[in-house]
Amino acid sequence: MATFQQQDFGGFNPKRLSIIYIIAGAVILLIFLSKASVTINAGESGVLFKTLGNGVETDRTYGEGFHIIAPWNKMIKYEVRQQEKLERMAVLSSNGLEISVEVSMWYQPKLDKLPLLHQQKGEDYSERIVAPAIRSATRSVIGRYTPEEIYSTKRDVIQEEIQIETKKILDNQFVQLNECLVRDITLPPTIKTAIENKLKQEQESLEYEFKLTKAQKEAERQTIDAEGKANANRILNASLTEKILQEKGINATLELAKSPNSKIVIIGDKDGMPLILGNQ
Repeated sequence: MATFQQQDFGGFNPKRLSIIYIIAGAVILLIFLSKASVTINAGESGVLFKTLGNGVETDRTYGEGFHIIAPWNKMIKYEVRQQEKLERMAVLSSNGLEISVEVSMWYQPKLDKLPLLHQQKGEDYSERIVAPAIRSATRSVIGRYTPEEIYSTKRDVIQEEIQIETKKILDNQFVQLNECLVRDITLPPTIKTAIENKLKQEQESLEYEFKLTKAQKEAERQTIDAEGKANANRILNASLTEKILQEKGINATLELAKSPNSKIVIIGDKDGMPLILGNQ
């Protein structure tokens, strides 16, 4: 009987063979599940590539969490939080002088356009799209201004214009631009010194003009004040007739007579005005 069983099964134990099948099935199942399940982490979104279908699924973006997909498909994850791109470059001003500029951009992919971004631009879109857009916009804007304008008064305007121009480019490339920061603008030392000296001279000239204007206005004020006083005196003199003066003198004499201090009042001097003596 033992010999018959050995010939039928070739020396294999059926029970052991069943265990092997179960283990192999479990391994296959685990492989299947590992390929079919995808977890998208916080701050990420996914794009599905259908290997046996039409490629990139362009009408859906997969959000955070656990997803089940066909094991032959592939989920490509993208960072969708705000990111920073820093570019240092040498650009030319309007008069051809070389200027070093450091520009930083805050950007992120547009969620609803993420499948198109993956299909048309790829995972390295930052180097393919964002960096060239920053360089192009910066060179275009800086080229409109002189070194003096860039150094003194136009920095905020330049930053705003770079942002506007970069945004125009990225809006058509499925990327959202949030902010542009011009971190540093470095001029050649000789140009910087010349500009600083010119600005200093202009400041001194403005200060001197201010002092002259202030002195001129003060002189005008004094002239107007003197003219006002002279006009007032002319009007007063014209109104003080001899009778009015006599009346004012009499009124003053009456007031003095009421004073408790001893005095001698003589009515009528050579001009007809009271004369007061012995006032103590």
